[in-house]
Formats: sequence, C-alpha cells, structure tokens
Amino acid sequence: MTDYDVIVVGGGPAGSMAAEAAAKQGARTIMLEKDRDIGYPVRCGEGVGAFGLKKFIEPDPAWIATTISKVRMRSPDNTLIDFGMDDAGFILHRRLFDYALANQASQAGVEIQTRAYVDGLIIEDDCVRGVKYQYMGEHKQLTAKLVIAADGVESRVGRMAGLRTATKLKDMDSGYQATVGNIDVDQEMIDFYVGSNWAPGGYLWIFPKGNGMANIGLGINGIYAKEHSAHDMLHGFLDKYFPKASVLTSVCGGIPIAKTLKKITSNGLMLTGDAARMVNPVTGGGIITGMVGGQIAGDVAGLAIQSGDYSEKAFDGYPKRWHKAEGKTHEAFYRIGEGIAQITDDQLNKIAHRLVKTPSENLSLLKIFTAVAREKPKILLDVTRAFAGI
Repeated sequence: MTDYDVIVVGGGPAGSMAAEAAAKQGARTIMLEKDRDIGYPVRCGEGVGAFGLKKFIEPDPAWIATTISKVRMRSPDNTLIDFGMDDAGFILHRRLFDYALANQASQAGVEIQTRAYVDGLIIEDDCVRGVKYQYMGEHKQLTAKLVIAADGVESRVGRMAGLRTATKLKDMDSGYQATVGNIDVDQEMIDFYVGSNWAPGGYLWIFPKGNGMANIGLGINGIYAKEHSAHDMLHGFLDKYFPKASVLTSVCGGIPIAKTLKKITSNGLMLTGDAARMVNPVTGGGIITGMVGGQIAGDVAGLAIQSGDYSEKAFDGYPKRWHKAEGKTHEAFYRIGEGIAQITDDQLNKIAHRLVKTPSENLSLLKIFTAVAREKPKILLDVTRAFAGI
C-alpha cells in the first residue's frame, strides 16, 4: 500500500500510542521509524511512575530493570535528603518497552516500517497529504489523509510543515548520559544531585538498572552550556565517585524543558510527544506525558477520518484535550522551574539543612518542593496545583 488514512512519523511511545489509537478507530495507519530498530538508540533516563504507566499497559517484568521505592536528593554541599515514594516507580529497559508498545499497536492493525527516514512532505492546497522518505537507498513516498509527527525534539516534520518549533536556550538542557556497569548503588533508590557544582541550571541523576548497572546522566541548562560541557562534567563525576565503573554505552542530546508549543496542529498535521514539547519542564521526563499526548492525537485523528475533515480547525479537540489532561500541569511546572532556576547554591544548602532534620517518613516530593517555594513564594500556588494535578 502507498495510500493510508494516517501516517505516524516516529516509533517511540508517543508514536506507538498515536498509531494504536487511530487504528482502533478503523483508520488505515502506518508508523515510520527512521532507525533500524524500534526503541534504539535509547535517549532517555528510562524512569517512569507506576501509576501513570498502568493507565496504558500492564507492566511486564521483562522490560522493567528495577522497581524504585526511595528517593535521595543531594544539595551542592552534599547534604543528603532521603525519603520513600508514595507510589512505586520503574526504571525501564526502553528498547524492550518500546518494542512492547509497538507490538501492541501492530496488534491493533498498525503497519510498521523501520529504516524509513522522512525527508519531505507532500503538501497540496496548503494541507499535508503525505510524506517523502528514504528506505534502503531508495526514495519513496506515501500519501495519507493526515500525518502525526512524533519525531522527537528536533521534529523535522514540524519544521518542514512551517510550524514554529524553535526553543529558547533557557528552555533546553544539554544532556549527556552513560549506562555504566561495575558500580555499587542502592537498586531501589533514584539519586538526584542539584546545584551548579553538579549540573549548572539542571541536575545530575543516578537511575539503577540492576546487576551493578545504572544510568548516570546530567542536564545543563542551555544558558550555561557554552561554559560547561555536559560530557566533561559527567565523566569528571564518574572519575571521582565511580572510578571503577565501566561505560557500556553513552548518549547525548537536547532535553526540552519548555511549555508545550503554542501551535501543535496545521492542515493535515499534528505534533505530539517531544516534538510538541510534551515534557515535564522540571524533570525533563516525557515518557508518560508523550503517551498521553499520543493517544489523544490518535483519537482525534480517528474522528477526523470519520468526519472527512482534515483541516486545522477539525483538530481543535487535540490541544484542548491535551491542555485539560496535562497541559495546565505542565504550565505550572514550567513556572516552578523558572523559580527554581533563580535559587542559589547557598539557598539550596539552607533548604537541605532544614529538611535533613525532618524524619524521612515525613518527607515527600511535595514537601521538598514546598520547602523550595519558601525561597520563591510566587511559585507556591503552582506547586500546589502541579502536585494536585489541576
């Protein structure tokens, strides 16, 4: 086939959810992935919350590396704040997880093609009507009634369609992560380091992956990236704290910490996932929110196929439903992130010194952020809104 109802570009969680949702409504759907394998390379810390994940798929031990029940936060002077999590979290094997989502989509009727590098759009009467792509050295094209772009933070498709996808430096982190072996860390605990000595304008993380392995990475805010190399800072950290660690694989890239793009639709096109900036602006995490956005985009695509209207106006329900489901919370987290960015290392140390006196059983992420909000009272209401999910 060369003619479809829906083409989804990108085979990550957002793309698989969008493709599955469209196919379930009877749309002839194909998902194109530029790499040779779904889920590879892994450009992610691989952490998710159990509660959010279970809304979409039942967790499978085969793609869960570790179950997380504890959190540790370290201030610039290395003061440790330990506490338990109210809900369990998982560190995933993303490659296997992404396979599972893509397989779920295929069982709903989605056709999947890998090694398909989309390098152009078919546009007729100011409406996206398909894609041009390269496959095994050949130039091909597919037509469709609409296209969903789930092609990551760079979103070539969005740019080719003329949507404004540029992100300010302050709204992008420079990230570098290594998956390392031969280290001794608590396999039930995720570890966060905050402060300019660890990661200017961002944070450093340790996510355990079992069998003496962990994802160790950091993100440096874009406004500091000229003076600080994420690669050099991470390897300096590894040399100092884990000198016997073996680097099994590494990855670098931009981490969007922006609000969702103002415009995520046009005639015949929707953006979703990282391409639409559906990423938590404080943590940089985007697996679950990408799945939320992808499913909504796929639902709206299915309705458009049934109605025969593929105009931007016909897609109005997509940004509205996203804003109701996650968008408002993301805006609150964005404002929280702006407030945190203004807090100095000395202030972070003072906050940690106060919190360390509190019994760990009385601590939570909400209490941590509330303590931070004391230094920046204007974000207190946003902290309440974000953690209430409203």
